Amino acid sequence: MSEVLSVVLFLAAIAVYSHKAGRNKFWFGVILLLLTLFIVLNITLFASNYFTGDGINDAVLYTLTNSLTGAGVSKYVVPAIGIIIALFLLFCLLTWLLRRRKQKHHLGWSLLAIACAAGSVQTTPAFRQVKDLIASHNRLADSDFETYYKTPKSVISEPKLNLVYIYGESLERTYFNEKTFPGLAPELSREKDQSLDFSNTEQLPGTDYTIAGMVGSQCGIPLFAPFQDNASAALSSFFPQNICLGDILKNSGYENWFIQGADLRFAGKDTFLKSHGFDPAHMYGAQELKDRVADPDYRNNWGYYDDTVMDEVFKKYEELSRQQKRFALFTLTVDTHHPDGFISRTCQHKSYSYDGKPNQSFSAVACSQEHVARLIERIKASPWFKNTIIVVTSDHLAMNNTAHQYLIQQPRHDLFMVIRGDQPEAKVLDGKRSTLDNGATVLDILGGDKAIGLGRSGLSSPSLSAQFDNMTQKVLSWKPDIIQLWNFPSKLDAFTIDQQKNTFSFSGTTFKLPILFRVGDKRVEPLPEGEYSAPLRYQLADFTAAEKFVWVDRCFKMARLWQPDLALSSDLCLAMGQMGGQPTVTRIDKPVWKGKAIFPLTTLSDAQYQHNEQQIRIEDNAIRYSADSFMLNVPGAPQSVKSFTGISRPELWGRWSNANLAPEVNIEYVDPLPGSFDVVITARAFGPNAHRPIPVRVGDQQQELTLGDDVSTTTLHFTNPGGSHNLIIAPPEPQLSNVGNIIGQDPRKLGIGMVDIKIIPQPQG
Repeated sequence: MSEVLSVVLFLAAIAVYSHKAGRNKFWFGVILLLLTLFIVLNITLFASNYFTGDGINDAVLYTLTNSLTGAGVSKYVVPAIGIIIALFLLFCLLTWLLRRRKQKHHLGWSLLAIACAAGSVQTTPAFRQVKDLIASHNRLADSDFETYYKTPKSVISEPKLNLVYIYGESLERTYFNEKTFPGLAPELSREKDQSLDFSNTEQLPGTDYTIAGMVGSQCGIPLFAPFQDNASAALSSFFPQNICLGDILKNSGYENWFIQGADLRFAGKDTFLKSHGFDPAHMYGAQELKDRVADPDYRNNWGYYDDTVMDEVFKKYEELSRQQKRFALFTLTVDTHHPDGFISRTCQHKSYSYDGKPNQSFSAVACSQEHVARLIERIKASPWFKNTIIVVTSDHLAMNNTAHQYLIQQPRHDLFMVIRGDQPEAKVLDGKRSTLDNGATVLDILGGDKAIGLGRSGLSSPSLSAQFDNMTQKVLSWKPDIIQLWNFPSKLDAFTIDQQKNTFSFSGTTFKLPILFRVGDKRVEPLPEGEYSAPLRYQLADFTAAEKFVWVDRCFKMARLWQPDLALSSDLCLAMGQMGGQPTVTRIDKPVWKGKAIFPLTTLSDAQYQHNEQQIRIEDNAIRYSADSFMLNVPGAPQSVKSFTGISRPELWGRWSNANLAPEVNIEYVDPLPGSFDVVITARAFGPNAHRPIPVRVGDQQQELTLGDDVSTTTLHFTNPGGSHNLIIAPPEPQLSNVGNIIGQDPRKLGIGMVDIKIIPQPQG
């Protein structure tokens, strides 16, 4: 009802102002601001709902502001562009509607229009969701959190069973409703029917995306972070004070393993696991698996397919069992990831139709569950099953995939089932519970404690979800208490930069580099950089003139602005100051560098702020630097270069040619190339381009460049009677490859890897 009311008030505000209020700059600005806010809020809600299926929540904030390394975001690019265009067009239309009539201003009608506009904002669901998120961060003085939060015993006294814990990406229990979705998951349904099936598992705030679901199920608490714009992926520890399931298993002699097809760094999964009982050598993601799997090129946008990963899990299960080790083997599938999912090549169920037409998300579920069921069958058929318990659970409810419209018509629950090799039992347990209870239930079965955090064992005690009428609101009221568990420092004074470890440490907290901090009097806000999130310089551009910052990054990213003599250095540098002043830049010249955050009193100016902001926002390829060669390991190009195409992003060593961007490398210089000159090219070839002639052209002249697999330097001589501005390099056989690629992006078409290109004029003979 409120949705309809907000739209009615929005339209009423436009009608009243445009037809009755008349023209007045002040009132026009006020109503345009309110109506634009209404549009932005609702477009944000629409975009968030497209991503989560559940509006604006912590999942949106966490994923968009955290490390997105490994995120398969390519499928969201077109919708994002569409939303931006729609927002611009709506703003233009709104401006035209409000100003199209010329008549005398009337204060009463203006006030009525403002009231309608304000009402439209206040009644929109997006406003309420944002308001609830903000309110949930405010600490309640009378919180009863400590009454219900339980710290478990850190050791299982007599561990006897091994654990295989399978997270099914978005594999909610709703999919197993045979009446609604007949034949969708036959293999895994058979396993579920022979298990302890916890049929009434709800999803709570802060557990509704993958890393949050993992934290909730292992630590018994939702993932609420201690700083605005969650930056936990940049931390070197994750809920450092909490005792989680992995910690208890490790303390009890278990060797913990984690295997998944996607990148471990995405959203800080690697940090969480390392913080709670997992050895980095026992964690396999996309990067670690590429040298282990039979076909490294068989992968989807997120990583390796589920059939590959489940095979690796069983291999590890066999290996650890034969070695008679006590182990806990965790895995996470990926093929059912929204918005469409992926179909592996070995499953039998490659297509599932609903409402008379094939549905990609349902098809992905049918395919993926087959691989999970096969893993279970192989374990059950092994001689070690009698000492094993198998857990199958969804990491969270499905987000807005192509099956979502059908899922939301059903009662929805997360999947949680336990298959015991020691005491086989088939039973449906329908008590109300949440995914926070999963870890405690597993711990209880293994012979440990019966509670972890806010989680309770489903075999021994009632869940808090059963004790409170509205567990969702209760969890949100505890958010400030949960945030306090991070014990995050509120002041940045002395700090240490460790170049070997690539870390920044202060007050007992360590962050990965690069890192940017917003430094206030009583608050320090870390802003990390992920391969999909905004570069730190763009995040800094959003600071106000007076906000203080500390920024550690490669020198060339900051020195161009404030220390030109370091503008081409790839060393680490430290920048401190305020955007409205002249920040300092210092090169980090020791392996372990100690410093203090010092912000001397300085005069701030709008002119300096605008200059800094404009310079920071220059696009990488538009940057120009002073140098006599094209240094391809830094952004931009020398001032002598007008433009370039066919060249990928800079990496620490240089740049690849990328035929997906243009079929040839084309460097256009500002002035005509000299009448006689040498071009010195430092580069290497990729794949089949090695040891083959690579045409290099200037005007009508062509020379041949031959490169090997290693970097080498070659000099080619040209004359340029036609005064050409362009140097063109044409790799003969560019290859699709994920080498050096950002995980989740489409493969690049690589030809040669360029380090440096230099033009040296020669006397004309």
